[in-house]
Amino acid sequence: MAFELPALPYAQDALAPHISAETLEYHYGKHHKTYVDNLNKLVDGTDNASKSLEEIIMSSEAGLFNNSAQVWNHTFFWNCLTPNGGGAPTGELADRINSSFGSYEDFKAQITEAGLTQFGSGWAWLVEDGSGLSIMKTPNADLPMKHSAKALFTIDVWEHAYYIDYRNARAKFIEVVLDNLVNWDFVAANLAA
Repeated sequence: MAFELPALPYAQDALAPHISAETLEYHYGKHHKTYVDNLNKLVDGTDNASKSLEEIIMSSEAGLFNNSAQVWNHTFFWNCLTPNGGGAPTGELADRINSSFGSYEDFKAQITEAGLTQFGSGWAWLVEDGSGLSIMKTPNADLPMKHSAKALFTIDVWEHAYYIDYRNARAKFIEVVLDNLVNWDFVAANLAA
């Protein structure tokens, strides 16, 4: 069973002007697709060909891990975004964020700091770690499930996520995502799952 590049949950230009269609053309259409293509080459004819993406992630290392985890991370990231999203969440999710971080503004400051201090390429995450909500950052393809945490939300801080639109202004990209693009319905569904 070959893995497929999942369809974006919105049109390629739907996140503009915050994330351009050109960025998605490269980030989704080239980077994400390459991870899927590489993963299929790596599993073809092996015992991994019949495993789920998560099973491969949890049992692999090196190139197989990097490509499988990046397929998962990117698919998750696209679902974390939505046109006309962002701002503070509401309902139980807002209550949990306020309880865990003190306020939405404190959460925003902490996830921004995680994204800014992730050296090189990586991810900033909101996770459920068994004791409550917390912020974590991971380098390269690493992801929360490898650390017994459940991903609720992520921001991709690899340069290809923002360089076309924001050049080297990672902080501005993080701010724009949080203020305009977070899909809080997806985050709340992850929390409830």
